[in-house]
Order: sequence, then C-alpha cells, then structure tokens
Amino acid sequence: MTSESGLLTKAAFRVGRQKKTLPGSSPYELLATAHAGCFSMALGEELGQAGFKACDIATTATITLEELATGWTITRMQLDVTARVPRMVQNKFIDAAMRAKTRCPISRLMNANISMTAKLLR
Repeated sequence: MTSESGLLTKAAFRVGRQKKTLPGSSPYELLATAHAGCFSMALGEELGQAGFKACDIATTATITLEELATGWTITRMQLDVTARVPRMVQNKFIDAAMRAKTRCPISRLMNANISMTAKLLR
C-alpha cells in the first residue's frame, strides 16, 4: 500500500486477520493509529481555545474486533489519553477531551453513512 503523502510506499499489508507475526500493517491498526492522531490534534485545539498549551498529549486507540453473524466487525474503539497541561484541572481536561472526541473527524466517521461505487474492470 502507498499513501498520498509518500510516508507509506509499497508498504507490506496483512490481509484479513493474519497473525501479527507476519510483517506489515492491517486496516485495523491503521484506523486506530489515525484515530489516535486525529483525536490528539482535536484535543490540542480544544485546549488552545480554552487558553491552555499542552506539553504533550499521548493517545492510544484500541479496536475491538468481534466475529458476528454478519462477519468480522469493529464493535468498539477505546481511546486512552494522557496529557501534561500546566495549570489545567482534571474536570476541565475531561470537558476538553469530550469536546475533542465530538469534534474529531475520525470519531465522527465511526457514525457516518458509507456510500460506495463499484465497477468491475476486465
């Protein structure tokens, strides 16, 4: 797989639910990474709008993948965030994190309608 930015160029890609012992990434790993990064940026913006500057923000996103009757399904995304923000108090930090979760485009994607076009090429 190759990304538009060039960060990924012909990178190895695991297909399906292959074991982590195989080299490469998976769509689930990439989605979790994108969500963690997107949320961290949204939180930084929220903190800035509230007059605070974070020294650091670290977010881990963990996907729960379950085999349902319809097939393998992402059923949950857990965000765990820690940050050092001088002068901030816990309840205000929680408020900013909740606003960031609401504003994060990838968080909103999880509730999006998905459209598609499909064309078979011969």
